Amino acid sequence: VQLVESGGGLAQAGDSVRLSCAASGRTFRTYTVGWFRQAPGKEREFVAAIKWNSGHTYYGDSVKGRSTIAADKAKNTVYLQMNSLEPKDTAVYYCAADSHLIITTISDPGAYDHWGQGTQVTVSS
Repeated sequence: VQLVESGGGLAQAGDSVRLSCAASGRTFRTYTVGWFRQAPGKEREFVAAIKWNSGHTYYGDSVKGRSTIAADKAKNTVYLQMNSLEPKDTAVYYCAADSHLIITTISDPGAYDHWGQGTQVTVSS
């Protein structure tokens, strides 16, 4: 499956952003789709994930309560809505997917087989 992210850009603190992850090649039908981010000089960090079949969602501590991950099955697309943006949210955001993920590895970037190219989100104060 090929993943294409979009929706990044420049934002100010307090703004919201919605990132999209569109799949091509095959559907997300049996996949877990996750969002990760990586700031310069830092490790890739888990943001959120959704199990396509069940709709169960999972969030990283840094975005919990101000972010929502959702799936549009008709469009084969996963969205990440982030509110109350802060400068520390500045990073490249990556979409990832895997069809054999187990719950204990959902926040582990090494557990995902498919990655998008990333989209930059820059938040100014």
